[in-house]
Amino acid sequence: MDINTYEMETVKTNTTIELEFTLNTSPSILFNRLSTPSGLAEWFADDVNLNGNVFSFIWDKVEHKAEVISKKENKFIRFRWLNNGLPPNKDTYFEFRINLDELTAGLSLFVTEVLDYDTDEDEVEDTTSLWEHQISELKRNLGV
Repeated sequence: MDINTYEMETVKTNTTIELEFTLNTSPSILFNRLSTPSGLAEWFADDVNLNGNVFSFIWDKVEHKAEVISKKENKFIRFRWLNNGLPPNKDTYFEFRINLDELTAGLSLFVTEVLDYDTDEDEVEDTTSLWEHQISELKRNLGV
């Protein structure tokens, strides 16, 4: 008699951070701040350049590149970090999504970042704090 044994496979899932912010501005003004080098340089990085669909973000004279993997005018833009010549992790990204409530005319900005599955709790907290700080800079820049 054969006894079949099965090994449990550990399924690793990525860590997702989802944040929502209310902003008193128009979708087109906000989308400009989220999707253009000049708009992003006002609040997100010290300097921002664009070559094709690859943004170069510069903080403290260090460059980090991200490619735009999807976008829809005045709705959302999704980026994937490029890892200095290494193949990008296809499962990770960060996204800005604009939601205009038709009933209340309120505008929400959803920030989603999908991190590697091995991201620890401290890094999740640091990333969340960084996004909250960055969006407060965006709000200050917009005057809201």
